[in-house]
Amino acid sequence: MAHVSAAARRPQLIKAAIDLMTREGVAAGSTRAIAAELGVAQATVHYTFGTKEDLYRAVMEQLTHGLIAQVERAAPADAGFEETIATLAAALWRTVREQPTAHQLLTELSMFALRTPRLQEALEGHYREVTAVTTKLVTEAAERTGHQLAQSPETLARFFLAGVDGLSLQRLSLPDEEAEHTGLQALVSAVVALAGGRMEFVTLPTV
Repeated sequence: MAHVSAAARRPQLIKAAIDLMTREGVAAGSTRAIAAELGVAQATVHYTFGTKEDLYRAVMEQLTHGLIAQVERAAPADAGFEETIATLAAALWRTVREQPTAHQLLTELSMFALRTPRLQEALEGHYREVTAVTTKLVTEAAERTGHQLAQSPETLARFFLAGVDGLSLQRLSLPDEEAEHTGLQALVSAVVALAGGRMEFVTLPTV
């Protein structure tokens, strides 16, 4: 059998871990089970990642980067401030609707990481990166449109993300399309008002 380098095996093991834990949950994601999912020896996981926690960290990073990339690609280049925030919210919510298993797995991994010292740094990194990207997008939208922010971009980003986290958990627990749309619209309107705009419902793009 041809030798497969650790660099080549790494994405294969990450995908196997995501596939397994999406189906059966984080608790089922032992190194033995992940190795079996890919059809390799358990030692291959440890040779490639060192520990299970290192593999979990890689899974969190890949899921995070994938979701962020989709939102960044949706960022408009010439829209007004309100429209930009609404478009970004719609793009992020689209990932929740179209990739619920990715959000569920990230939520499960986050809860697991809170009780796993070796993963707490990865969890902090996840939230720092998501907050930093959202802050950057808010800053760019304000600068491009000449919008004078009433709050710091990071405050707006954290408020926005807190709302999305809550709406995402509600969708995973008790889906309600109409209530979700209204809630997302209210969240965007609140972000715009907090940024110094008018407190009125902002029209959302189709999600």
